[in-house]
Amino acid sequence: MAGGEALPFGVLVFVVGILLVANAWAVVDAKMAVTSAAREATRAYVESPVDADPMARAEAAAREAVRAAGRDPSRVTVRALDSGFTRCAEVRFEVRYPVPALTIPLIGGYGRGFTAIARHAEIVDPYRSGVPRGERRCDAGPSNA
Repeated sequence: MAGGEALPFGVLVFVVGILLVANAWAVVDAKMAVTSAAREATRAYVESPVDADPMARAEAAAREAVRAAGRDPSRVTVRALDSGFTRCAEVRFEVRYPVPALTIPLIGGYGRGFTAIARHAEIVDPYRSGVPRGERRCDAGPSNA
């Protein structure tokens, strides 16, 4: 029977193709998770009660967002790029999550691959009570002069 050796090759190409799609999806899924985590960390920081630790709340919110996305929160790295708990201060957070080089569905990931990174920024509410005034003026913008 001629051409019988093509069948195992076709199956191999199919399996490799499925693994490539699974790996691509793992990277996209991790990127969505860290984007959500960066947004939630920043939001938790700027909306933190005056008597609470805003950095601890931000990190907890990021880890909870990663956990809600079905990822391991112990692998996430949360870093404040700009943080000042004063009115009109710009707060920026960066969240990183490592993605394995090879992801096999239902089994897990192997190897060192990519790192999904997301950043988010927000401004602390200028009319918030109990928050000290910062160096930045809230009404700073383009002048009409």
